[in-house]
Amino acid sequence: MKYFDDFKVGDTTEFPPRSVTEAEIIAFARDYDPQPFHIDPEAAAKTPYGGIIASGWHTAGIMMRLMVDHAIRGSTSMGSPGVDELRWLKPVRPGDTLSLIGVVTAVKASTSKPDRGVVKTQYEMRNQHGDVVLRMRGNGMYRRHPDVAAAAAKEA
Repeated sequence: MKYFDDFKVGDTTEFPPRSVTEAEIIAFARDYDPQPFHIDPEAAAKTPYGGIIASGWHTAGIMMRLMVDHAIRGSTSMGSPGVDELRWLKPVRPGDTLSLIGVVTAVKASTSKPDRGVVKTQYEMRNQHGDVVLRMRGNGMYRRHPDVAAAAAKEA
């Protein structure tokens, strides 16, 4: 079980790569972002993208799934108060293989709720060419180790 107190600035997590298919790009976009360059190969070919690209929200969803499967599950995550930045820097195309790296940039114990703290992490997702396709600065709330939380509550 990973607690807030286990995170340190500079901790780096490399997530396993994930490939993206045209079928999943189109399926996601039909439900959530049905713009022509996401759902129609012929129309997409006539855009500046020159073909189908993934919705940025799909790319962010892939990132979230990687985070849950390989970092959040088995931790004391309490969700997130939000993200500070989310940028889509290059289009994700069918056949791309995406890799995600997260680096902890700050850890701050809550002063008002001694049972938790916030971990700030900078994420970068790259395609198989090494191009950064997504960058996010996120905030995750994690429960403190019970012994540490009890000591912090006594001090408050």
